[in-house]
Amino acid sequence: MIRSSGLFLAGAALLALAGCGANGGGGATGTGGVDGARIAAATPGEWLSTGRTYDEQRFSPLGAINPGNIGQLGLAWSADLDTARGQEATPLMIDGALYVSTAWSMVKAYDAATGKPLWSYDPEVPRETLVKACCDAVNRGVAAWGDRLFVGTLDGRLIALDRKTGKPAWTMMTIDPKSNQTITGAPRVVNGMVLIGNGGAEFGARGYVTAYDAQTGKQVWRFYTVPAQPGTEREPEYLKKAAATWHGQWWKQGGGGTVWDAMAYDPALDLLYIGVGNGSPWNQLYRSEGKGDNLYLSSIVAIHAKTGEYAWHYQTTPGESWDFTATQHIILADVTIDGKPRKVLMQAPKNGFFYVLDRTDGKLISARNFVPVNWASGIDMRTGRPIENPAARYYKTGKPFIGSPGATGAHSWQPMAFDPKTGLVFIPANLAAFPYIPDPAWKPAKLGFNVGVDMGKAAMPADAAARKAALAATTGALIAWDPVAQKERWRVSFKGPWNGGVLATAGGLVFQGNAAGEFAAYAAADGKKLWSFPAQTGIVAPPMSYELNGQQYVAVLAGWGGVWALAPGVLIDKSGPVRNISRLLVFKVGGKAQLPAPPALEKAPLDPPASTAAPDVIAAGGERFGRFCGVCHGDAAVGGALVPDLRRSGVLNDATTWQQIVHDGLLKDNGMVSFAGVMSAPEIETIRQYVIKRANEDKALERASAPKTR
Repeated sequence: MIRSSGLFLAGAALLALAGCGANGGGGATGTGGVDGARIAAATPGEWLSTGRTYDEQRFSPLGAINPGNIGQLGLAWSADLDTARGQEATPLMIDGALYVSTAWSMVKAYDAATGKPLWSYDPEVPRETLVKACCDAVNRGVAAWGDRLFVGTLDGRLIALDRKTGKPAWTMMTIDPKSNQTITGAPRVVNGMVLIGNGGAEFGARGYVTAYDAQTGKQVWRFYTVPAQPGTEREPEYLKKAAATWHGQWWKQGGGGTVWDAMAYDPALDLLYIGVGNGSPWNQLYRSEGKGDNLYLSSIVAIHAKTGEYAWHYQTTPGESWDFTATQHIILADVTIDGKPRKVLMQAPKNGFFYVLDRTDGKLISARNFVPVNWASGIDMRTGRPIENPAARYYKTGKPFIGSPGATGAHSWQPMAFDPKTGLVFIPANLAAFPYIPDPAWKPAKLGFNVGVDMGKAAMPADAAARKAALAATTGALIAWDPVAQKERWRVSFKGPWNGGVLATAGGLVFQGNAAGEFAAYAAADGKKLWSFPAQTGIVAPPMSYELNGQQYVAVLAGWGGVWALAPGVLIDKSGPVRNISRLLVFKVGGKAQLPAPPALEKAPLDPPASTAAPDVIAAGGERFGRFCGVCHGDAAVGGALVPDLRRSGVLNDATTWQQIVHDGLLKDNGMVSFAGVMSAPEIETIRQYVIKRANEDKALERASAPKTR
C-alpha cells in the first residue's frame, strides 16, 4: 500500500503511476492497494471512490457504449439483495470486483464480470435505529483505501473491512450511542484518513465531520459545524465567529448542521469541501430566537484536509428555516469563464439556486435558479446573499407559507454529473412545494420530527380538487445546465419527482433511473432518449461504469426508497404505483440476461371501522400523527410501498393490538419502537381514531371517483 501524504505527483509522473497495473489495452483492473494517487489518476476502467474521483464529477471516460450501439445494451447479470428498503449506493469497481453497500449498511462483493458473489457482510444494525433516521434505512456507499473498504452504519459505527474477505479489521463508534444521530452517507478517504459525517438534524443533533486513521481507526481530527454552548468547550476561532451569529439557547436542540452526504477534495490545494445541513429545528424562532445567520448551517465549508482547520465558507441559505440543506452533491472542475481558466466548485442545493464558486477562496462567481423559486427573488452578487421574500419567514408573519421548492429540495441527495466534453451539469431536479405552517405551541420531544412546524395542519385534505391540484403541480426533471452561462440547455420531464442520480460518459451518454421503474440513456448533447430498460422498481441510486477485459459495463442499484417513498402521502405514487424490488443491475452491449417476472402489485382494500370519535379527539390525533408518524407512514396516513399503509391495516380494528405496537413496542425489531416516552395510551388512541377517520374519507373519495355502472 502506498500511503499518500497529500504530495501528489503531477503530469507524466502521475499518469505513469496510474498506468502501473492497468491492462495494456486500457482495461480497468489495477493491482495493489488503493491510495490517493490512484484515485486522483482516475484509471479509466475503475471506479475507486463514490464519485469516481476526488472531484466528484461522476463522468466515466469510457466510450465503448455510445449512441451507435446503445440499442444493443442488455442486462449482463443481476443480483437480488436481501433487503426491501431503499437502495442509494454507488458501487465501486476495484481489481475486477464490484463492491456495494445496501440498506441497513450491509456490504457485498461480486465478480464484476460474472456477478458471482464473493462475500457478504452484515453489521447487524439494530432495527429500532430506524426511528432515528429521517429518510429510510439507506446507505450511499463504501470507500476504499489500501486493501480495505470502509462503511458507515445507520447506528453510527465506522467499520473497516478486509477487501478480499469482508471481515472487519476495526470498528469505531463515531457518535454518542444515546443520541439521535445516524450515518447514511458514503465515507471518503484522503491522505490515509477516513472522513465521515452523520445525520440527525431533525432529531436534535450537532453536526460535525471526523477524520479517522485508515490503518488504526484512531481519530485524527473533528470539525464541528455549529458552536457549542458557550463556556463548555475550548473552541477554535472559526466557531467563536460563528457563535456571534446565533442567539438564545441553540445548543439545547443541537443546532443541526449535520454533514450527512456531500464531500469533495482538491489534492493540489489539499482542501476538503463539505456540504452542511439544515438547522435543528427548522424553525429559526425556536432555534435562535428568529435571528442571525446561524453559521455554518446550509453552507459549503472548505477545510485543510491534513489538519482539519477551517479555510473558508459560503452560506447558501442564511438563517435557514426550510430544511434547505447544502449537503447536496459538490462537483469540482476547471472551466473557462470570461476567457480565463477558473478552479470552480459547483452545487445545486435544496434551495433551488445553482452556485459556482471559486474553490480556492470561496468567492461567489455566479448563482441562478434552475427551478421556479418563490422564497427568494435572486442572489445579490455584491453580498452573495439571497434576496428574500418576507412572506417566506413564516414564523415572523404567523401565516403559512407554501414554499417552492419545498423540504425535499429542488435537488436532493441524488448526485448530479458533469460532462467536461459538453461543459454541462446534469441535475436530477424535483419540482415540489411544501406548506410551512408555524406552530405557536411547539415543544421538542424525545422522538419524532423536531422541526418546529405544524405537520398535522399541513396534511393533505380529503378533497379531490385539492389533491388533483397538488398532483398536477408536483413533477420532476433531468436538467442539462450550463454552469458558465447559468442557463438550461435541455430537459427531460418526468411525471413525478425523486428520480435517480446521474452518470455521464465519454460515449456522449447520460444514464439515469427514475421513479417510474425505468433505467434510461439519453444523448448528452440534446437529451434525446436513446434506450431504456424496465427495472420493475423505482431507481433512486446513481449509476456507474467500469471496464473489464475490453468490455464496458454500466451498473446501478435498483430499489425504491428514501423519504419520497415514505412521507408525501398521495404524492408518493405520482410517477405510478411502485414497489421495492432491491437488485444490483449490470449491463453490457450484447447482454442477454433476463429478470424474473415481477410479483403482482396488490393493495389491501380500504375497509376501516366506522369513525365515531369526537372531532376534537380526531383533531388531536391528526396533530400527533403529523408530529410522530407521518414521516414514515405518510402524510394524512396515506402510506407508501416500504411500510404498512395504516388505513388498510387489520390492526386498525383492534385497539389492544394498536397499543401493543405503538405504546409497548411489540414490533421494535422491525423498526417500530415504543412511543410511550412521548405519548400516553389515551393519546396514542387518538391517532388510531384519526387514521380511522382518514381511511373512511379516502374510501368515500375512491367511491366517488370510481366509474359509474348501470
